[in-house]
Amino acid sequence: MFFERPESGERAILVHIEMADEVDQESPQELEELAISAGADPVDWLMGSRAQPSPKFFIGSGKLDELQQLVQLHQVELVIFNHSLSPGQERNIEREIKCRVLDRTGLILDIFAQRARTHEGKLQVELAQLEHMSTRLIRGWTHLERQKGGIGLRGPGETQLETDRRLLRARIKSIHKRLERVRKQRDQGRRSRKRAEVPTLSLVGYTNAGKSTLFNRITASEVYAADQLFATLDPTLRKVEIADVGPAILADTVGFIRHLPHKLVEAFRATLQETTEATLLLHVIDCHDDERHGHIREVESVLKEIGAADVPELQVYNKIDLLPGQEARIDRDEEGKPVRVWLSAVSGEGIDLLFQAASELLAEDVFHETLSLKPQEGGFRAQLYAQGAVIKEDVDEQGCMLLEVRLQKKDLLQILSRAGIPAERYCPAEVHY
Repeated sequence: MFFERPESGERAILVHIEMADEVDQESPQELEELAISAGADPVDWLMGSRAQPSPKFFIGSGKLDELQQLVQLHQVELVIFNHSLSPGQERNIEREIKCRVLDRTGLILDIFAQRARTHEGKLQVELAQLEHMSTRLIRGWTHLERQKGGIGLRGPGETQLETDRRLLRARIKSIHKRLERVRKQRDQGRRSRKRAEVPTLSLVGYTNAGKSTLFNRITASEVYAADQLFATLDPTLRKVEIADVGPAILADTVGFIRHLPHKLVEAFRATLQETTEATLLLHVIDCHDDERHGHIREVESVLKEIGAADVPELQVYNKIDLLPGQEARIDRDEEGKPVRVWLSAVSGEGIDLLFQAASELLAEDVFHETLSLKPQEGGFRAQLYAQGAVIKEDVDEQGCMLLEVRLQKKDLLQILSRAGIPAERYCPAEVHY
């Protein structure tokens, strides 16, 4: 019911009204991109401005007449509003223009329904659609809206509308239970990664910033990536190796968008959990986009809403190949800590700098010294080599092995413990338990 879409695009009129009392206006260009991503064929615009929305039609009566004329002129099947409409406003407009009306939330839900590929993704989208639809069920059933009384007018006990609502509630409850099982499985996977002390890097960012292209470039995967909004819905995890850190998990997640419908944030909470529990967020930004500063604010807003505002973050300015003269580099703060990396996921320029910056942020507790080992400590030497920690080896005049090693202190302490060597010998400042 929810995932079958016609192959041909639907001719559509797009409606964008500037509201005087709205500070953060939606972007008309973004609505067009969303409509095209959904498979619509935008043929015309209805633009205007109002002090505030009309309670009945959202737009004024003059604009409603203009919209009706455009619908008849272009013979369109769909009108898309760049705003959130109430169920009543949708019904009233449809009744007047005799054409299907979709608001911004409904459009995003439709795109999500088309993009969902995994069982979990489909469940999450269906949940969001059902909850959105539950307030709009009255449409099409107005003749059954009330049970009538009196002779010859007594109803069967439950109207079709009430039956639909009851079935809808049962389906929503069933999906919630199944998603709860998915959440528990994800939690189990995250707990096992924490026990193994494997850090997680989560790619976040505005939709179409290039997260999946970057993910594919780093991991040599073939995750679906396209120049369209919401190409990725289902989280994908891959293992990567980071210098001085070792194995880490890279997660590709769903893109954010301005005023992401709250129903979607709720439905995708299991997916977004990968972001809230990440060790480091890689915030991918399209540096070629004029709206990038607004997009950054939107992403930060969603991160705050899902409880990920305090997770350490590294900004990744992607698509430098579209900026003439822009070279790959790392921007640092006053303390020399990486805060931003400029790169191109398409050409691969700057990917090494991303790994360098991630290594610096994740491997803050790195031991890099030259150790002097006695000849009888060959077992300790072998374990350091097995860890891949030895950079260079020499022998001094006394026959001791001089090993230049670089590894995390916690790994060194574990090796020292296994070799039966007192930790204080190499890490005198450490507190050991």
